[in-house]
Amino acid sequence: MNIDIINKAYDDRSLLKEEEVKKEIFAVIDALDRGEIRVAEPDAEAEHGWRVNQWVKKAVILYFPLCDMRTMECGPLEFHDKIALKHNYEQLGVRVVPHAVARYGAYLAPGVIMMPSYVNIGAHVESGTMVDTWATVGSCAQIGKGVHLSGGVGIGGVLEPIQAAPVVVEDHCFIGSRCIVVEGAHIGTEAVLGANTVITGSTKIIDVTGPEPITYKGHVPPRSVVIPGSYTRQYPAGEYHVSCALIIGQRKESTDKKTSLNSALREFGIN
Repeated sequence: MNIDIINKAYDDRSLLKEEEVKKEIFAVIDALDRGEIRVAEPDAEAEHGWRVNQWVKKAVILYFPLCDMRTMECGPLEFHDKIALKHNYEQLGVRVVPHAVARYGAYLAPGVIMMPSYVNIGAHVESGTMVDTWATVGSCAQIGKGVHLSGGVGIGGVLEPIQAAPVVVEDHCFIGSRCIVVEGAHIGTEAVLGANTVITGSTKIIDVTGPEPITYKGHVPPRSVVIPGSYTRQYPAGEYHVSCALIIGQRKESTDKKTSLNSALREFGIN
């Protein structure tokens, strides 16, 4: 793939009329769909161990104006959109329960299970992951192996700004019901988020397990067990409670990777 062509077309949209440019953009999206490239990938030298491939995000953005609106029908269901739906799930080894939807340009590895849910273009979902009922995986989000995205989880998408990191959920994480992970937040390997936990790029994530609190922002360390919390903040109008996330412990070796989210939380006395 010619990265230089993608970068030039991003800066000068008039180049989208050229067939060579179109061919390169279509090739990037096709490679994304097959999992041959990805928007972000592990890199030991990058922040939190992940590098953003900005040129891939540029290709995704450029793909939209090259696609025409069209009607897509599936029995009585009808869609009107620019991006085709993903297909050939049997050949891909992916289980898709009606009415789950994934867009072309999203990668689903063999062994992924999609309950009625949604995965957007540019997302990368690794093997053995469960995308549970009404969970959403936003554009360019990176989901690792053996992850459970519980019912109603919202994994945010990040296309622009180009340099912004996408949401990353690393291998074997449990993301509890109705959790929200957005703004390029990074969830470390085998972490557990209790129900309704919200992690944004600016959320205070406070480790309260030691004698002094340790605060993180936008990054949950590996094997952390996290629940919703709040802290007191002074404003001109008075003192108010502000939402945060609390690290209440580390996932124990006794908690098998296949155990339920509730079992992991009960080890710390959380229902």
